[in-house]
Amino acid sequence: MPAVSNVLVVGGGTAGTAAAILLAEVGVAVDLVELKPDITALGSGITLQGNALRVLRRLGVWDDVQREGHSHNRLALRAPDAEATVLVELDVERTGGPDLPATVGMYRPALARILMDRAVATGVKVRTSTTFAELEQDGTGVTARFTDGSTGRYDLVIGADGIRSATRQALGIDADIQGAGLGAWRAIVPRPASVTHTELYYGGPSYISGYCPINDRAMYAYFTEIAQDRMRTAPEEKLAVMRTFAEHYHGPWDEIRESLTDPSAIHYTWFESHLLDDPWHRGRVLLIGDAAHSCPPTLAQGAAMALEDAQVLAEMLATADRVDDELLESFARRRLPRARAVVEASRQIVQWTLARDVGDVPALQARIAALVTDPA
Repeated sequence: MPAVSNVLVVGGGTAGTAAAILLAEVGVAVDLVELKPDITALGSGITLQGNALRVLRRLGVWDDVQREGHSHNRLALRAPDAEATVLVELDVERTGGPDLPATVGMYRPALARILMDRAVATGVKVRTSTTFAELEQDGTGVTARFTDGSTGRYDLVIGADGIRSATRQALGIDADIQGAGLGAWRAIVPRPASVTHTELYYGGPSYISGYCPINDRAMYAYFTEIAQDRMRTAPEEKLAVMRTFAEHYHGPWDEIRESLTDPSAIHYTWFESHLLDDPWHRGRVLLIGDAAHSCPPTLAQGAAMALEDAQVLAEMLATADRVDDELLESFARRRLPRARAVVEASRQIVQWTLARDVGDVPALQARIAALVTDPA
């Protein structure tokens, strides 16, 4: 029998839905609350590495992900010159094992929908436009009072509510969220037939630019710049900024630039990161995913780390006799070194990029790939 009989998950993102699915599969009653009215992910595309795909297969959604995303095993580096010279093409490490592709690019909201559909199918009770108003703990569990006026009693509460976690704040845990120094422009665009895998350009007016296919018809394209306040930038201005960047890059960018016509398709975000020291819990309330750690997307490991958290936690709860400090502390001790390595390596690439320093990115990528190839 699992160590818990009923659990509250706060947050309907990747970590929260994955934890809910895995616990429901072993007979745990799971309530999931999400403050937003719809379970949809913001942004454009997402890159999933093999270790993320390994967990998605365990969740029973791999067939859906494979069907809706774009699988590839290669990475190209191009020069920001008039010919978009291909500098090198690399085979990407299959960190999920030889029977899974190295990488899948997909539309981020599609992944959110697939995971939520699976959660509902496993019996998770989902409530949107709802979160907790208060969490009151005692020696045997947690009483949650919700914003819709209802209450619930749980053996464990899992805070999976993102980098600015309200659960973390309610626990009184401070997080040193650091701006990495880069901002990213992203857009979903039609995929030229010549683009079959991720391609990156280092240098030029953008520090890093590139694109990743997300299905047979589309891909997401992006540029980075020194992070700045773009809150007051009108949609038409955002489109103009992205088109201006695109004028300096060639190869497939010549075709992509002509397809950048919709202001509403442009997204701008800052690269941010943080890492909590252990423990990641207070009493019977535990943090996972971006609530506990987050990283710049330079290694495409953010979703993978969140998914691994969910799988490790569910496995530990399924095999433990009881929930106590020792169990929850051991979860954080198990996950922290791996999360730290990814966060620090992702930050290092940003630092090299900002310094216009080539660094040894391939060696760093290889080290992280070797680390995450081993199951979490």
